[in-house]
Amino acid sequence: MNCSRHTSRQLRQPTPHNTPARNYYALKSWRRFIMAAVVVAMTLAASSCTGSYSFTGASIPPDAKTISVKQFPNYASTVNPQLSQTLSDELRNMFASQTTLTVVDDGGDLQLSGEIVSYTTRASALTSGDEVSMNRLTITIKAAFVNTKAPDSDFEQQFSRYRDYSASQDFSAVEQSLVSEIVTELCEDIFNKAVVNW
Repeated sequence: MNCSRHTSRQLRQPTPHNTPARNYYALKSWRRFIMAAVVVAMTLAASSCTGSYSFTGASIPPDAKTISVKQFPNYASTVNPQLSQTLSDELRNMFASQTTLTVVDDGGDLQLSGEIVSYTTRASALTSGDEVSMNRLTITIKAAFVNTKAPDSDFEQQFSRYRDYSASQDFSAVEQSLVSEIVTELCEDIFNKAVVNW
């Protein structure tokens, strides 16, 4: 006689994920995250009020509102008649467009002046037959920067940039484009030294 034994088993019910305990701890963690974010934001705000502010990479004392850029006189032995105006205007435009400073004629909180020291062209490369294959235009300027709000950043320094061009090209035909490129780089160098401090 075969007897079948039936064993009753109780099935364990899965614990739901959204239990009150889980909800409590999730809410508590979320509140901690929010509080930490608020603390970080308040710290950053406080530091921006007491330190310097930045705008497109520039770091300037918060109480500095104006900058004056004087005309750079041309003392080079070879004079490009447009260079002085081109350089001075480029500097003014760079500070006006990349900082919150107002450009003024004289007596700014930040003050920039200088002069064009040299403007030279010379051979920069020769062929195997010792013939000139490339020429180089070099422009050197001297700049003086005064920060009335942070005198430690004052400086007086020379800056030099150049561009090479083919000896087969007439210099007068490429001079304007070469000067434009060099001036932009010189102005970037001065700007970075004055308010970025890389």
